[in-house]
Amino acid sequence: MSSSSEDALVSRKTKISSTVTVVFAGIALFSDGYNAQVVGYAKLIIENLFPKQLTSILSTRLSNSYLIGEIVGMLFFGLLIDQVGRKVGVVLTTSFRMVWMLIIARGIAGVGAGGEYPVCSVAATEAGDETAFVRKRRGFLIGMVGDFAIDFGFVIAGLVVLIIMAAYGAVGSASQQLSNMSDGIWRISFGLGLVPPLVVFYARLKMMESTAYQKSSMKKQQMPWGLVIKRYWKTMIGTCFLYDFVAYPFGLFSSTIISQLGSGSTTVESIGYGTLINAFYLPGCILGALSMDYIGRRKTMFWGFFLQAIVGFILGGALGPIQSVFPLFVVLYGIFVSLGEFGPGVATILVANESYPTPIRGTLVGLSAAIGKAGAAIGTQVFTPIQESFPSVLKGQQAVFLIGAGFALAGALVTWFFTPEMPRDLATEDAAFKAYLEENGWDTSSWGGVAATDVVESRESQRSVEVDEKEKPGEQ
Repeated sequence: MSSSSEDALVSRKTKISSTVTVVFAGIALFSDGYNAQVVGYAKLIIENLFPKQLTSILSTRLSNSYLIGEIVGMLFFGLLIDQVGRKVGVVLTTSFRMVWMLIIARGIAGVGAGGEYPVCSVAATEAGDETAFVRKRRGFLIGMVGDFAIDFGFVIAGLVVLIIMAAYGAVGSASQQLSNMSDGIWRISFGLGLVPPLVVFYARLKMMESTAYQKSSMKKQQMPWGLVIKRYWKTMIGTCFLYDFVAYPFGLFSSTIISQLGSGSTTVESIGYGTLINAFYLPGCILGALSMDYIGRRKTMFWGFFLQAIVGFILGGALGPIQSVFPLFVVLYGIFVSLGEFGPGVATILVANESYPTPIRGTLVGLSAAIGKAGAAIGTQVFTPIQESFPSVLKGQQAVFLIGAGFALAGALVTWFFTPEMPRDLATEDAAFKAYLEENGWDTSSWGGVAATDVVESRESQRSVEVDEKEKPGEQ
C-alpha cells in the first residue's frame, strides 16, 4: 500500500472514530439524564405504595445517593483518563454501569454515571478538534451531545414511567391509580436504564484515542499540581457548583412542586406536568448551543444565569397570583429552568474542557463536574427542609424560588469575573501550558504518548489527503 493510501486510510479511520465517539457520548449522557430523573418520578409511586416507610429524610437520601455516586465517579474517572487514555475510560464507565446498575444500588450505579461526565465531554471535545470545520461549530456539537442529551433523558424518563403506569392500568381517577399501583412500575423504570450502556459498549471498544491526547498527554510523569492550581484557579471557580445547586433540585422535584401547588392532584398529573416542565429544557439547550458559537461561551453563560435570576425573583415574589393562573405558572417555571440550560447548562462543561490543557483535562473537568454535583447534592438535601421550615406550602415554594434566583445571580457574577473566553483550538492552551511548565523548571520531555512531531506530521498528511480528494472528486 502506498504512503498516500495509508494516509487516506488513517484519515478515514480518525473521522469515523471521532464521529462514533461524539454520537455515543450523547447516548451515554442521555442514559445519565434518564437515570438521574427517573428517581424523582419513582418516588411518587413509592410514596403511594409505602407512605409510612418513605419519610422525607429517606426521600432526600434516595435522590442524593445517585448524585454522591456521581461525584466519586467524576473524580476517579477524570484522573484515570489522563493516566491511561480516553478509550479505557469510556469502556470502564460503561462496564461499571452494566454490572452494578441492578445488583447493588443507585449510589454505586452513580459512580459509573458520574464517570461519563468527564469521559464523554473530554472525548467529544477532543474529537471536535480534529478539523477546523467541526471546531468552528463545537459549541453546538457539545451542547447537543452533552446537556441536550442529558435533558432529553429527563423527558424520556417521565414518558417511560407514564407508559408503564398505563400498561399496569394505573391511570384514570385517583382511586384507579392507587388500586393498580405496583412495584413493577418503578422497578421496570429503573431497569430500562440498563439499555443505553449496553448499546454503546461495543462501539466504545473500537474507538481511537484523540489526536490531542496522543500529542499532549503526560501520563508517564507526575503533575505539578501546585503550578496547575496557580494557573487555573479562576477557571475552577468559574465552573463551580452554582448552576447545579439550582438546576438539579428544580428538575428532580418539579413533579413534587406541581403536586404541592394543588393542581397535580394525582400521580399521573404530577408526573405529566413535571415532564412538561422538563421539556422546556430542550429549547434552552438548542438556543444556548447555537449562541455559544456566535457570541461566545462566557457571554452565553452570563446571560443565561442573569435572565434566570430575573424570572426566579418574579416567581418567588408573586407566586400566589401566578399560581392562580396555573398554565402561567407552568410556563414561567419552564422558562426559569430553560434559561438555566441556555446559559450555564450548555456552557459550563465546554468552558471547562476548552480552558484546561490536554494532559490534565480529564482530571480538572472531573473535579469541576464533581464540585457541581456536590452543589446538586446540597441543593437536593436542603430543598425539602427549606420548604418545610415555613408555615405554609406557598411560603416554602416562594423561598426556594428566591434562593434559587439568588444563586443564579451569584452565578452570573462569578461567570463575569472568573470565566475565561478561550481560543477554539485546543492546541493553543496545550502549548501555553507546556511553556508555563518549562518556565517554572519542569521537565516536559515525556510530553505526549507519541512524539509530538509525528502527530503534527500525521495531521498535516491527513489535511493534504483531504485537499487531494477535494481536487479529484471523480477518482474512486
